[in-house]
Amino acid sequence: MPFPHPDGDYAITVMYSVPDEAWYLELDQAAGQRNLVTAIVPDEDPAREPTVCFSPQEPHTDVPYEVMRWFMDQVEREIRVSRAWMRLRPELVRVIHRLRQEHLGSVDDDTFPHVLAEVRAAVPEDDLATVLEAAFGRRPDGTTVDEGPSPAP
Repeated sequence: MPFPHPDGDYAITVMYSVPDEAWYLELDQAAGQRNLVTAIVPDEDPAREPTVCFSPQEPHTDVPYEVMRWFMDQVEREIRVSRAWMRLRPELVRVIHRLRQEHLGSVDDDTFPHVLAEVRAAVPEDDLATVLEAAFGRRPDGTTVDEGPSPAP
């Protein structure tokens, strides 16, 4: 599912390629749905390096710095998340891998309570926050990690 840049002229589409064992983040120009940049983030083999590709078939396009920075911030987050969870205990790695593939690395607010119940049933409570952050970048209270510290109880 694409998520738009605040100006609405650009969007990022995130998808997982099972044969490549990698996440693809595509920066698209909304008008004409034209792909401008693709980042490939392998998540199964830490020895494989992430790459960024520009389409040689497409004509040159100026991308505003703010938009490219936004895209690269998302790529950096995906690299950080993809690499960190691979070092956890094998049983947690299996749960996170399944969740990331099933939900493509994100879950909307309406679906989150259902997924939270599913994760609670699959992992010990002490590991709940770690699994949710690795799978979706969220905390058990539903806030995203990028929103800053979790509110005090």
